[in-house]
Amino acid sequence: MTLRNKILVLVAALAVLAGVATASVLHAAGREDRKNRTQADGPPVTAGKVSLTPDATRKIVFRNMAWGPHRDELATVPAADPAGPRTASGVKCLRFYAAAGTGICLQAERGAMQDSYRAVVLDAQLKERAHYSLPGIPTRARVSPSGHWVAWTVFVGGDSYAGTNFSTRTAVLDTRAGRLTSSLEDFKAYLDGKEHHAADTNFWGVTFAADDQHFYATMATGGHTYLVRGDLAARTVTSLHANVECPSLSPDGTRVVYKKRVPGLPADAPWHLYALDLATMRETALAEPRSVDDQAVWQDDHTVAYSLAGDYGSDLYTVPADGTGKPRRLLTAGLAPAYLG
Repeated sequence: MTLRNKILVLVAALAVLAGVATASVLHAAGREDRKNRTQADGPPVTAGKVSLTPDATRKIVFRNMAWGPHRDELATVPAADPAGPRTASGVKCLRFYAAAGTGICLQAERGAMQDSYRAVVLDAQLKERAHYSLPGIPTRARVSPSGHWVAWTVFVGGDSYAGTNFSTRTAVLDTRAGRLTSSLEDFKAYLDGKEHHAADTNFWGVTFAADDQHFYATMATGGHTYLVRGDLAARTVTSLHANVECPSLSPDGTRVVYKKRVPGLPADAPWHLYALDLATMRETALAEPRSVDDQAVWQDDHTVAYSLAGDYGSDLYTVPADGTGKPRRLLTAGLAPAYLG
């Protein structure tokens, strides 16, 4: 091949690569533009006032995933009519939770070169009380029943729980005193009754007890995960049960529901939902056959809500917490719900 022909081949190859790159950018831009347009078959969403104050009418506040101008905003619907019209707040969150008039909103701040993230503590009217820089991608958030404590988890390495090549950092904040523990790794850990020290220890998925002193979370180390019970005053965590991820404590404080890795399932979808009786340590498999990668929320003492992939990114489902019944779709195009009232 002559030098001239080599140059022509190189030019042609560069032109093809440029065309592929341009097509990819245009496709991504087109998809993003579609997400900003209201879909005819999507749930109705209008701007309005959203409050985190519990009142006589029980409500769900969640991240609205429906395409249109209010996508990713906190929205609310009556708990009695979850498929009804939504009221959107204008406040955008990647992850969210609320209790007793206090909210935690994990946000992305888009940059020219790369995104950054922050945790914003919200008051009952969704006004910022405080904010904190996050060292990674937001993934979990919780508020204690009193609103006194807030916790969040971010990925600081990797972006999925499915594999093993990830690391997390979980922070706990005293909202009244403004004291932040930036990592639960600062707490003293006990595994199987012995003090535990290991460089690979990770924590995620905090859920608070009603006494404002105790919490539950996942601790991972040595290729295994454990349910741990934490003491905020003593700054300790103690293992209770193996193969537990993203626990959520029931309103009566007697059970946790969580995702459990089940042998034989695909590597990218390895979990089933289980409930654990904290008094007997007896596990019950819930009647959701699909793999759930979420920290479930208790709708009441008998039912849990959780997200699964949907046409708009995520839909919310419910299932009884005692292993009976079957899953039901709660609402389409929603994520990160909190029940208030």
